[in-house]
Amino acid sequence: MAATTSPAFEHWRAGYGPIRHSDETVARIRALAQSPKLNPDALYRLLAAADRLTAAAMWTVVHMTYAKRVDLSGAPLPAEAFKAAPEGHTGGSLNMVPAFVGYLTANALSATTRSWVMGQGHCVAAIEAINALTGDVSDAQKGRYDRSEKGLSQLAADFYSYAIDAGGRPAVPIGSHAGPNTAGAISEGGYLGFAEVQYVHAPLPGESLVAFLSDGAFEEQRGSDWTARWWRAEDSGLVVPIMILNGRRIEERAQIAQQGGAEWLAEHLRLNGFDPFGIDGKDPAAFVWAILTAEERLGRFIAEPGRAYPAPIPYVIAETVKGFGFPGAGTNAAHNLPLTANPSRDAAARKAFNDAARALFVTPDDIEDAVAAIAVHGQQNRPAESSHPLAVRHPSAPDLPAPGWTEIGAPADCAMHALDRWFVRLVDANPALRVRVGNPDELSSNHMGATLERLRHRVNAPETGVAEARDGSVITALNEEAVAAAALANKGGLNLIVSYEAFAMKMLGGLRQEIVFARRQREDGKEPGWISVPLVVTSHTWENSKNEQSHQDPTLGEALLGEMSDTARVLFPVDANSAVATMASVFGGRGQVAGVIVSKRDMPHRFDGEAATRFVADGAATIEGQTEDAQLQIVAIGAYQLEEALKAARRLKEHGRRVLVTAINEPGRFRIPRDPIEARFVATDDALNRLFPVGVPRLIVSHTRPEPMLGLLRRLDGGPKQTAARGYISRGGTLDVAGMLFANRCSWAHLIEAAAPLAGWSREDFLTNVERNAIDGKGSPADLSTPTH
Repeated sequence: MAATTSPAFEHWRAGYGPIRHSDETVARIRALAQSPKLNPDALYRLLAAADRLTAAAMWTVVHMTYAKRVDLSGAPLPAEAFKAAPEGHTGGSLNMVPAFVGYLTANALSATTRSWVMGQGHCVAAIEAINALTGDVSDAQKGRYDRSEKGLSQLAADFYSYAIDAGGRPAVPIGSHAGPNTAGAISEGGYLGFAEVQYVHAPLPGESLVAFLSDGAFEEQRGSDWTARWWRAEDSGLVVPIMILNGRRIEERAQIAQQGGAEWLAEHLRLNGFDPFGIDGKDPAAFVWAILTAEERLGRFIAEPGRAYPAPIPYVIAETVKGFGFPGAGTNAAHNLPLTANPSRDAAARKAFNDAARALFVTPDDIEDAVAAIAVHGQQNRPAESSHPLAVRHPSAPDLPAPGWTEIGAPADCAMHALDRWFVRLVDANPALRVRVGNPDELSSNHMGATLERLRHRVNAPETGVAEARDGSVITALNEEAVAAAALANKGGLNLIVSYEAFAMKMLGGLRQEIVFARRQREDGKEPGWISVPLVVTSHTWENSKNEQSHQDPTLGEALLGEMSDTARVLFPVDANSAVATMASVFGGRGQVAGVIVSKRDMPHRFDGEAATRFVADGAATIEGQTEDAQLQIVAIGAYQLEEALKAARRLKEHGRRVLVTAINEPGRFRIPRDPIEARFVATDDALNRLFPVGVPRLIVSHTRPEPMLGLLRRLDGGPKQTAARGYISRGGTLDVAGMLFANRCSWAHLIEAAAPLAGWSREDFLTNVERNAIDGKGSPADLSTPTH
């Protein structure tokens, strides 16, 4: 008992500024202090330091929102020191400060650098303020932000400064959300709800991850309820989810608050396999206790010899008031600008700011002492939190097995079967790389039976005779966002996502979050280290003809082509060999998300192994004809499009025309680059001209809608009199493949109709009267004969 009444205890027990320690938290900390591994007085001194660092960071946060500078003497700021147009997600950032300081303090107490992720990326001011105070800033911020008056003033002035450099990029190394210049950040957190479905799949064995989550995001992705369904001690690190339960969104109470608050949430979590407990979200000491307690509880489960899944995953509910510690707390205004007026123009608002800042003020000497107590990485021989395991992911390059090439002339085969066989060999060749396959339910239907048999659905209780296993690597659920998250989060291993093309659209937000963050890292000279992740979309628009238009949608590829092509790759292999070569190319890359559009029906073999490899490396290849004397070029993007192009070319050749047929695998390689990074990725003019001769009339027929592809391929465009495009025009229904092609004017006969005028020819020279009537809507689609193969 002496330790609990020591001067060190009383010093901590007194709190600091608005930080007060509840009886429950005090009792928990006293119990923690009884651990034989801890020195009670050292613990209380550390927690007192956490109180002061928390207050100093909250003080910094409100200055970042409202002020152009800080005054480390604690003097009130005059009107001219305030921003004319303040901005900042102030309330949530204030709530994140004690959470993140608690995380740092738990690390110092246990001499362990845990990983962290923050789902609510708009609360970045909390992280940046604490990083500046502790000195753990990113390379881009070093020498600019620190805990000096100059450094903190620069931090406040830069926040929402909207500064832009001559090249059109942000001119300051801080933004409105977490970014690559936020030391330790691994996600922007701009898409609420994705951290919730990713965190359980992120840490490797031996690691620990603290995931800061928001009650608003709880409403976004229901897949977060399934954490206990996926976590396994055998292949996963420790996870500590912490919800910051402040009860408010932007304009109203969060749904949790409306349904019953923390008690309702705890019951909901128990029903979904969690082991929830509440803490005081206003107290950094409560977060320290929560992190250590959550890990201890999960550790007890791991130690059970006969443990049964699902595991009771500890879940911390940190109850707080939005914007605690500053005027306007607990109101809708706390979300952004909690003061009722602008301090630069309103004396009452200015007084409210200065009074609140005074209560939070910590002297520079006390800040130095607090940082010295918490930032003890050197003494503990561990990395700083900016270099936590997830932040520096760089698994070994995978061993890419040689493809088992199919010979030209072999019977038609399914590209998905070939991809499936090769992926299993890839998994077997890389036993040290943890595997995650994101599957919304149709892996067998999508012709990846070997992968399913090898890796199995992950379930808690396997069903006899079904491809299921407790340690399965296939994450299956009818929730596209949740299963894609499994692959996107597993940055220490090998990943694959497989989906119907139309339904992969639901994954787009999560994909784009990864793409944007990785691209920003590249722009800042920090190459992401994770192995590229392919999203294979099959049962696609053209072959899902038997289903209605909900199943016929090429938007995913179009959307990904809008991103920077060096980071968001979009590929259209046309046969088995090119599909395997494409996958090998993707897995040989780093920090890329690749949309791979693959047919699952049997298709003719168009490339031998060497040609397929070259097709992928160059981004396109000549299939038939000569570039030197071509009168017309038909450019095909997609397997079905290539087959129709070849049919059209053969009819034209029957009439003496010289036609060049070229397939494009990666359209982004032939775009006009938008910045120097993309310029290094795209084909040179010489390479483009070798494949697409200048001055030749050109018809582009695309798997996608024609307009986006025509815009993307402006380097191939000779103008409307020389270049035309065909593709999906949003027509479909319950049809067959031929019907889909006909409905969208992409049959071989429609291609001849579109191409002939480009070359100065007449369609009457190539199409019979019956065929012309068919494409004019005067006959029957069945009247189209098939040109000789």
